[in-house]
Amino acid sequence: MQPHSADASASSKKPADSIVKVAVASFIGTAIEWYDFFLYGTAAALVFNKLFFPSVDPLLGTMAAFATYAVGFVARPLGGVVFGHYGDKLGRKTMLSATLMIMGVATFAVGLLPTYHSIGVWAPALLVFLRVLQGFGLGGEWGGAVLMAVEHAPAHRRGFYGSWPQMGAPAGMLVANFVFSLFSRLPEEQFLTWGWRVPFLLSAVLIGIGVFIRLSVAESPVFEQRKKEAQEPRIPALEALRQHPREVLLAMGARMAENGFFYVITTFVLTYGTEKLKLPRLTVLNGVLIACAVHLVAIPAFGAASDRFGRRPVYLAGAAVAGLMAFPFFWMLDTQQVGLVWLAISLGMIAHAAMYGPQASFFSELFGTRVRYSGASLGYQLASVLAGGLSPIIATDLLRQYGGQSWPISVYLLVLIAITLVAVYLSAETFRARLGEEGTDTASTGQGSASGRDAA
Repeated sequence: MQPHSADASASSKKPADSIVKVAVASFIGTAIEWYDFFLYGTAAALVFNKLFFPSVDPLLGTMAAFATYAVGFVARPLGGVVFGHYGDKLGRKTMLSATLMIMGVATFAVGLLPTYHSIGVWAPALLVFLRVLQGFGLGGEWGGAVLMAVEHAPAHRRGFYGSWPQMGAPAGMLVANFVFSLFSRLPEEQFLTWGWRVPFLLSAVLIGIGVFIRLSVAESPVFEQRKKEAQEPRIPALEALRQHPREVLLAMGARMAENGFFYVITTFVLTYGTEKLKLPRLTVLNGVLIACAVHLVAIPAFGAASDRFGRRPVYLAGAAVAGLMAFPFFWMLDTQQVGLVWLAISLGMIAHAAMYGPQASFFSELFGTRVRYSGASLGYQLASVLAGGLSPIIATDLLRQYGGQSWPISVYLLVLIAITLVAVYLSAETFRARLGEEGTDTASTGQGSASGRDAA
């Protein structure tokens, strides 16, 4: 078969060490961004209700803290549109340093914030503002990071190399929870006075490292070739919505279970374990740490599996296993046995990894090069508002309304999982698609396998 694109072959001719360098740089930069983002989530579950919303019932205070957490998700689509716009016009690399700086400044500033007792309502107001900046930065981060890895990778390894920036999520959470757990060992008064601030202030050091690493990698060869051959899209986000509405909607649907399930088993679990089950804070934090280590290994394994078996089968298997775990997850937590609590969180992370591992390549392959940054970011970030941003709030409210019973939360998770199963089933298989000339980037037939013109 005659190749349709020079840029697809260009990426496969890159030396192996350059591909590894780009993948490692994407991983490190993304891990730093997620460290900042997840640090806020951990603090929202354990600290912010006491320091920024102290005058309400503990569960209502936690819901208020999670509401500020959700604001970051609302800002993410805006970041995806803005950075996707310039990423599709100017390049992927340029945008990534900017997103890292925005996230770092916002996170560092959280560590300096006065609390409610010092400045009253201005404290939560400033907290919300900084969370918006975090969400804006992260909204532009994901698309650029995964495209740098996917567009540099050889066609038969896109799933594996695309999973490297995805590994940044558990790595960032691992470091965030580890650092937070260290300072959690302080006496309660010291921890609430200054100990919780230190992990946020450490972000300044990590951001400097991340920017240095990102400036050392080359621009995506696929994007460079596209700039030579095609006119720049005037408004990439609008073009993505006009030309790929189905793909944006299916990507959103595919993300619902992955994103919502993840934040229930990693963020809400901190509230459920400490407030409802009265487990020690460190017991639950250590469970999340262990699960993150498992997650870190499982993500590239499932990414590689999607190169062999296809994106859809691996993704569907992960969603199905998550569905099977919706009730047993809480049953295991309710035993209050440390080993079973840790096992429940780890099994949940394995199911999540089967969706998250192939996700970067899967979503990237759904869109043409002209609008890939914008299209993939829109599908990914719009769903994050509805799923990840709301799931801790919804789960906490269900826990409150139903007198501490977990079954309504399990039903809620099953609804998200059903949406994802339908969306992925209706999606085209893309693992043999070319990242080349517009119109040949993805299998658009809607069938279970790529059409002949897309086969590598």
